[in-house]
Amino acid sequence: MTKRALSVDPLWPRTGAWPSPDEFEQDALFDVALLGIPTWRTSLSHTGAGETPTAVRDALRYYSAFRTPDRSAPATGRAMADLRIADFGDATEPDGEEGEARAIALVATAAARSSVVIALGGDNALTVPAALGAWGDRTASAGLVTLDAHHDIRDGVSNGSPVRRLHEAGLDGRRIVQIGIGDFVNSAEYAARAADMGITVVHRDELHRRPMTDVMAEAFEIAGSAGGPIHVDLDVDVCDRSVAPGCPASVPGGISAYELRLAARAAGAFPAVVSVDTAEVDATADTADMRTVRLTAQCVLEVLAGVASRP
Repeated sequence: MTKRALSVDPLWPRTGAWPSPDEFEQDALFDVALLGIPTWRTSLSHTGAGETPTAVRDALRYYSAFRTPDRSAPATGRAMADLRIADFGDATEPDGEEGEARAIALVATAAARSSVVIALGGDNALTVPAALGAWGDRTASAGLVTLDAHHDIRDGVSNGSPVRRLHEAGLDGRRIVQIGIGDFVNSAEYAARAADMGITVVHRDELHRRPMTDVMAEAFEIAGSAGGPIHVDLDVDVCDRSVAPGCPASVPGGISAYELRLAARAAGAFPAVVSVDTAEVDATADTADMRTVRLTAQCVLEVLAGVASRP
């Protein structure tokens, strides 16, 4: 079936299709750098997550940069449409030692020219190069906030090990906050390991009692306690499977799409956040309406809205 062309309305400009940095003046600086890290080869479950960055870019074309202003909050920041955004492309074959080095270099290049890097995954293995590339030599003072049903502190190198690997690279466990950790998708051994590392865990059940915005504010206070840069991992499998069927590890009972979008917006708005990744979406396994990919695209837009709100 032929793909139908999107409508064109000059009064309803679309997002996505942002220019590459080469299309700007030399050494131009950006508010946001977008890039892809299509990891998939070390995934613990079968995945086509390597196809997802392209799918998210396509999905972004369905949306506009307009967000209804919050009339209850003071007017700050800019319109999203005024952000300077560049797409730095994808890291080539980012799995494995050499591939990860290429991904780190791409993120570092993008981070040097932008306030915030948004890295599109790929499975959760992308969190290692996304964070290390954005932090540079500041890992010892950095912080990490994950929206994830899983601890991701397994042994070895896989999409189940990024948090452990970042800790071993010098990230202090006391500045790691994991939000949305679920039941029946972790183990007693890894829960104990998280506790030994000093990680702050916000269980899924706690999110029924506390607003996501409050949880994120506390998470940033912990992650940013040393004054260093913060990376935020938006693992979409933290969501309920009804809204994230394209995540191999999503389960019934996860958080709502709205809660994840609130978290993404909070990440963009917090000044110490220098990088955000989206992870664990398999575009090839999504539903016909591509609801998981579209949710991921909307998380990208929420991060942009947050960046635009920065004073």
